[in-house]
Amino acid sequence: MGHAGAWAGPGELSAEEKYKILGDAGATMVDHPEKFGGVLKTLLSQAGKDVNKIVSLYLLSERMCSYVKQQSAAQNQRRGMHTLRQTRPRFSTAFHSQIQRSQKRSLHLSGQNAVDVLKPAMGNVEITDEKAHGDTFHLSISVDRSSRSPCIIASPTTDPASVYERALRIPYQYNEGPSKENITKAIRHLQLDAAPPSAHAQVASLITSLSSLYKSKDCITISTTLSITTSGSLCVSQPHLQIDDSAFKSGNRHPDLFALRDLAAEDPTDVEAEKSGIVFVKLHTGDTSANIGTLVNGAGLAMNTVDALALAPHYGKAANFLDTGGKATSQTVKTSFELILRDERVKVIFVNIFGGLTDGGMIADGVILAFKEVDMRGIPVVVRIRGTNEAIGQKKIAESGLQLEAFDGFEEAAARVVEIARERS
Repeated sequence: MGHAGAWAGPGELSAEEKYKILGDAGATMVDHPEKFGGVLKTLLSQAGKDVNKIVSLYLLSERMCSYVKQQSAAQNQRRGMHTLRQTRPRFSTAFHSQIQRSQKRSLHLSGQNAVDVLKPAMGNVEITDEKAHGDTFHLSISVDRSSRSPCIIASPTTDPASVYERALRIPYQYNEGPSKENITKAIRHLQLDAAPPSAHAQVASLITSLSSLYKSKDCITISTTLSITTSGSLCVSQPHLQIDDSAFKSGNRHPDLFALRDLAAEDPTDVEAEKSGIVFVKLHTGDTSANIGTLVNGAGLAMNTVDALALAPHYGKAANFLDTGGKATSQTVKTSFELILRDERVKVIFVNIFGGLTDGGMIADGVILAFKEVDMRGIPVVVRIRGTNEAIGQKKIAESGLQLEAFDGFEEAAARVVEIARERS
């Protein structure tokens, strides 16, 4: 939801399902990065390896690397400053200001906007944003992670309970587009037995057109619903396009598409988060059991926090995904609290920080600032700070005099968060 690979593909398994499949297959599963070290030591010991020797060699290599870096730094200091400056890439300030103001990670187009984008590629196929009646079929073009290529997703039903269980994913070469064999396989799986040959031909043409549009518009997913009209022709309804915004941010491609974005139709919380450089996604909308607010730095750790809370032994449910970003400031952290607290379902807030780029002391300042300037509504906050300046951050939290619970380890912090959430539900 923040970096390149972090988006939910249509019909893909959840983290819990993948975790179980890998465990059943014999993999040793770790639900949080904090546990990697201990588990690896155990596995190495079981394999007859001398763990102490491995650790000693690692520490020796670390010292050698540190020495090399010091020597390199000393050499660089003897160079003229103009030499270093000349090697730095030069960027247009105006262009980077434009990037800072541009859209969030991907653009979603639906309704009439999606119809208008697709219509020129549809030929004589009818297309509408209205819901279809009668027998309907699902057809989309998306990414197949296993084959690392685009794929056709065809399902003979649009029933939400079984559309992806019955779907067939047909990967194809990005540069070449779907082959005749790929298209025939998709049509066969759609089970259009009762449809006339002309409708089959229209579906084949549609798949070719969608795949071409998918490539030319830098799409992540193009999703459609198909139906056969009483006259026996094909109708496309309720189209949805998800377009990768890096095409716009990095190359200024498709400005006409990104101009279609309607901020008024989006969640005001999401829009405000974006302006502050925060990636915020509300989860399980309408589910009151999703009552844990999460405030995390880094998309990977933010996703892992949500997943690890949901797994054994915790079985908690996060109300949101929130990545403050590696360059978060105290003000960013304060804004993050404000966004989370807009959700009435939240009974406890979990601040989980592993500082690489992020300064642990600065995060602590942001937490304290939030308590001073934000109406916390009496919501308890559990804080875990590890990594860069963790001692400073932990000391600030401990000496703040505020109603904060601080922990070093993820397991202890997560257990306490779930405990509070259940007590207050």
